[in-house]
Amino acid sequence: MWKLKTFCQHIRRNISCMQPFGEKAAISAESLWLIMDDLEKELRPLDDLEDDNDSSDDNSSIGMKKSKLPLVNPICEETLKETGFHRSTRACLEQIRDALLHHRWQEAAEYMACYSQMLENTTHSAVQQSKELIWRISTEILHHHPNSRLEDYNNIYERMKHSGVKHYLMICLEHSFHLMLNGHIEDAKHQLSVAESWRHGKESAAQYQNTKLIQAYRSLLDYIIWCDKKFTHSKTDHHDTGDNQDMHSYFRQASVNLKEILKNPGVWDPFILSYVEMLEFYEDHEEALKVLNDYAYDDTFPPNPNAHAYLYQYLKRHNATDKKLMKVLKVLHVLVPSHELMLEYSSLLLQSEKKSDLQKALGVILDMLDFACWRGNLDVWKRLKAIIQKLQLQEDWKDVVSEKMAARKDWWPALHFTRFHASKDSEENPELKEVKASLTKILCPDLTLKYSAG
Repeated sequence: MWKLKTFCQHIRRNISCMQPFGEKAAISAESLWLIMDDLEKELRPLDDLEDDNDSSDDNSSIGMKKSKLPLVNPICEETLKETGFHRSTRACLEQIRDALLHHRWQEAAEYMACYSQMLENTTHSAVQQSKELIWRISTEILHHHPNSRLEDYNNIYERMKHSGVKHYLMICLEHSFHLMLNGHIEDAKHQLSVAESWRHGKESAAQYQNTKLIQAYRSLLDYIIWCDKKFTHSKTDHHDTGDNQDMHSYFRQASVNLKEILKNPGVWDPFILSYVEMLEFYEDHEEALKVLNDYAYDDTFPPNPNAHAYLYQYLKRHNATDKKLMKVLKVLHVLVPSHELMLEYSSLLLQSEKKSDLQKALGVILDMLDFACWRGNLDVWKRLKAIIQKLQLQEDWKDVVSEKMAARKDWWPALHFTRFHASKDSEENPELKEVKASLTKILCPDLTLKYSAG
């Protein structure tokens, strides 16, 4: 842990070059919510924080001896648990919270220079929580302050890394994110390489997971560098063998950890896409397909609609059969019936010669229209009309439509076929109104609807 005086001097030095600004940046709702949640916990009186640890049983004090040392009257009145120091730091934290909520970043920075004295608190749990608050609040202030510099971020991150080991890996990861967003890819990779080799004591489960995450992001940075080199390589007329080897070395470095990801169940979308793109570039289609299949169908992974969408898009790019495409989209339909790819699924089913596939197509489109986000989509209603027109060539088409609409007849009219919808569609999209009006008697033959083409 660094010395308080050095830290305060550094904060004040940064503050002195920051001037108040006129136009206030919008704070990110998610990051502010997390900070405010921590602030609420920190602002609770110390008595409340320790109540859970205190036993209500008087026997908990058995065996403890009272000190016979004389007590000195304190200069300021203190409670047994909350001292004047605690109250002053809590008051400072309240001012920081108020400044953050009202986007007064300069004022928040000034109070943060004072709150850092909380690191001198002798309570271990309080110090650990204060370290995290200082880390998160300081970076949030710098993120929104108009005069903040990359050097300020680097100083805060480096100092917080060495304030304690609990958050070291996550601070390194966040530091690399900031460097990456500012275009310092190599520096970001260096941060992750250092973090990857860092060890402290016996490795915990959380530390193991964070290490795996850092390895994955380091490989993602290798992929980004690989992309830059690929772009540069594509723009040159003279291809150098050395450049190809350099580019391939980044592919090998990235592949090592990206391949290992599938051994750790989770949602790894950007990493999987990066790995597949590189495999496609080197025409290793067998490995790319294996990676996507494992990601989509491995039962140890959480259900992930994106995994099936990526597999479908890959198969489509490589001219897979309709049967294979429909197999993938069938699973996606179960997971997300409102997915935009369901329009393509219905198209494939419509083109099929099987009678059952046509009925499935009807169900898929009706499932899409169960969701308000597709209510005004002309393509979806046109597809529904095309399916019904083909379905009408079958003798039992009315029974099929009636069966699909049985569970919907009570609420579909209110969702799609009110007078309000007729007026809105007539004004905004007359073609949509015409298509919907032609389907009202087919979908709801027993109901008198206030939606017509007239």
